Amino acid sequence: MLTDLAPQPADKILALVEMFRADPREGKIDLGVGVYKNAEGVTPVMRAVKAAERQLVETQETKVYTSLAGDPAYAAAMRGLILGDSVDVSRVAAVGTPGGTGAVRQGLELMQYADKAASIWLSLPTWPNHPSIVKYLGIPMREYRYFDNATRAVDFDGMMADLADVKAGDLVLLHGCCHNPTGANLTQTQWDAVADHLAATGAVPFIDIAYQGFGDGLDEDAYGVRLLASRLPEVIIAASCSKNFGVYRERTGLLMAIAPDEKAKGETQKTLNFLNRQNYSFPPDHGARVVQMILDDPALRADWAAELEEVRLGMLKLREQLASELRQRTNSDRFDFIAQHRGMFSRLGIPTEKVLELREKHAIYLIDDSRMNIAGLNEKTVPVLAQALVDVGV
Repeated sequence: MLTDLAPQPADKILALVEMFRADPREGKIDLGVGVYKNAEGVTPVMRAVKAAERQLVETQETKVYTSLAGDPAYAAAMRGLILGDSVDVSRVAAVGTPGGTGAVRQGLELMQYADKAASIWLSLPTWPNHPSIVKYLGIPMREYRYFDNATRAVDFDGMMADLADVKAGDLVLLHGCCHNPTGANLTQTQWDAVADHLAATGAVPFIDIAYQGFGDGLDEDAYGVRLLASRLPEVIIAASCSKNFGVYRERTGLLMAIAPDEKAKGETQKTLNFLNRQNYSFPPDHGARVVQMILDDPALRADWAAELEEVRLGMLKLREQLASELRQRTNSDRFDFIAQHRGMFSRLGIPTEKVLELREKHAIYLIDDSRMNIAGLNEKTVPVLAQALVDVGV
């Protein structure tokens, strides 16, 4: 049996990680992997996470299973963080998941369970794991234009023109904030137009929110998801705590499904519990418990929010520095979009051959589509990248 397995395509991002590690050159720069790093190149454990973990070790009395849905207190805390008071809690079903990826997978499983004929619409481009999971599950997939490679901004006219073809019951996958891989976000006015269109067509938004707090602030980054939750009868939300709590390896995620009413919410919750049972039974608890403790403790929450704000402002400063360096070196403003983008990523919009040239001549590693992790830079490496971009003639 095992000798008959077909080879699987390599993950391009993980392959780039290995390539970077094998590069013997000093001064090499990794802008590929999607992990936050501080100025020292370290992904630190946040202060509030350490404090909550110490409390947990001292007070936790059992490691018995939670429930199929996970800890209700965690779901409630995350619901408040993401949705605020935008929707009646009696309409929100939720289950803990192994990371944001697990939440995406469970949301797609829920879609299949409800309507196998429905299509899911993905932004072009999107996080590579989105289409990979969709194709693996055999779900009909469509794409809508999102990024204008010339302006490096949202192609909103193209997006809305493509979404004119959505049908009632189709899912439209939207990035809640800090779009991956482009860094180009919808404005509030554009979110309003998307909400109007989905309401008119009966399509269901499926929001992947993995970077809340990395863009314009915790509440600002939740504008889109809260708007859709307040306007539409059904919304699916996949959330990750990996980035904004820095608990990558704890695999801490949540899937929420907003139903039209309390009765439908009850059946939705039973279905989500059933799907969890089929895939992994009980979701991971350690990271979820830590996140819940932080969000429910005023002192821990304040310290977490303050450190998260330091992270956000640090990335904005790097964006502004890089845009300024490139403005000086090119005597043009064509790279100013870097300062306009939000989150960890920007898609530079340069040809693949230039990305390879940066790698071969300057030991600077980007994804082939020119996605750059701004958090892989620091004040000293920003000028190095700027000069390298000029040297390769972008």
